[in-house]
Amino acid sequence: MKNYKLKTHKGTAKRVQKTGSGKFVHFKMGRNHLRRRKSGRILQSLDKKRPLSVGDTKKMSRLLPYGN
Repeated sequence: MKNYKLKTHKGTAKRVQKTGSGKFVHFKMGRNHLRRRKSGRILQSLDKKRPLSVGDTKKMSRLLPYGN
């Protein structure tokens, strides 16, 4: 019986990264458009990667079977 390769979801691979410890991190939305009207504190918080919620981790491991 053949062992089929699992396909990586390319849209998810461009948005989510897997850390060395196995957690998933992503950027928050609202980073690119209309940045001048946002305050500096908001822009600083948008420029950091955030951990993905625990409930989405199982979903992400299915979409990204080989990490990323």
